[in-house]
Amino acid sequence: MQEEIFGPVLVILAYDTIEEGIAIANDSEFGLSGAVWAADIPEAVRIATRLRTGQVAINGGRFNAKAPFGGFKTSGVGRELGHHGLLEYFELQSLQFPSADELGSFGETV
Repeated sequence: MQEEIFGPVLVILAYDTIEEGIAIANDSEFGLSGAVWAADIPEAVRIATRLRTGQVAINGGRFNAKAPFGGFKTSGVGRELGHHGLLEYFELQSLQFPSADELGSFGETV
């Protein structure tokens, strides 16, 4: 699929091996979400971690508002929702100062 589709849409493509299926899934400039359906859950997790999408539903997994939402590639920048989404509103600043060993009395550098 080379066209980003929105809405409740199911795309089914045939493949011969797991490797080929992963390659087909990742061969797109988009990467908002994907899904893995499998009887073997540990194998489904291994496959899901190799998909280049922002979220992957395993066997129809449910939406979790505490999980970060956002895509990979050209399907968005940054994250919304959850802990990672809140971090988008922070401005980080680092402070550097001498260690205690480098400080003399009254905070003067030695």
